[in-house]
Amino acid sequence: MPLALSIENLNKTYKSGTVALKGIKLEIKEGGFYALLGPNGAGKTTVIGIVTGLVNKTSGTVKVFDIDIDKDHDKAKTFMGVVPQEINLDIFAKVINIVTDQAGYYGIPRKVALPRANEVLQTLGLFDKKDQPALNLSGGMKRRLMIARALMHKPKLLILDEPTAGVDVELRRGMWEYLTKIRKEGTTILLTTHYLEEAEQLCDRAAIINNGEIVAEGSIEELVLRHPSGKLEEVYLDLTGKKND
Repeated sequence: MPLALSIENLNKTYKSGTVALKGIKLEIKEGGFYALLGPNGAGKTTVIGIVTGLVNKTSGTVKVFDIDIDKDHDKAKTFMGVVPQEINLDIFAKVINIVTDQAGYYGIPRKVALPRANEVLQTLGLFDKKDQPALNLSGGMKRRLMIARALMHKPKLLILDEPTAGVDVELRRGMWEYLTKIRKEGTTILLTTHYLEEAEQLCDRAAIINNGEIVAEGSIEELVLRHPSGKLEEVYLDLTGKKND
């Protein structure tokens, strides 16, 4: 199958001298649901920052659907929808305007964006809040709104950085169901998460990153076979020396 994301020999050293990434290699097939796991400071967010253009790499190659981000990053970005770890909404804007304005950034006219916005907000349980400012939303609803915003241009690759952090179990399950649905419809998903059960239930493949290096990669089934307990949590602990935080 074609690759949605190809990362080869990716390195990042910050001006302070901190080495964040050491020769990262990742391949995510189109249509896959992939988890990037690791403790805080392991390099997960740095990888995502480089792929999305928010962080400059030191060396290496990144391709999104075979488009080198160094050669045509603007085109590569059209394939990506990104949900960052930090909530970065205009909290004074109405929910409906947040998502339709996002579509406008991709040249989608408002008459096309409005039906799309209503559909996405309905699916994510936000339709009845569409005329309210984001300020009125709970933390979990703000996170769902960021997912809705990222989906407005129908990206082929959805990148989620800790999308369910701080979200209660019921809302998390609703988000899992929606992500499973859009994956079945053809969206490739890259997920970072601290909830290992999230990775086990949703993803077909995963990589564990520690101290800027990939220490394990494979299908979920292959990873859990690395420990006699058959538990991803024990594999994670063995490879990182840390409990899932």
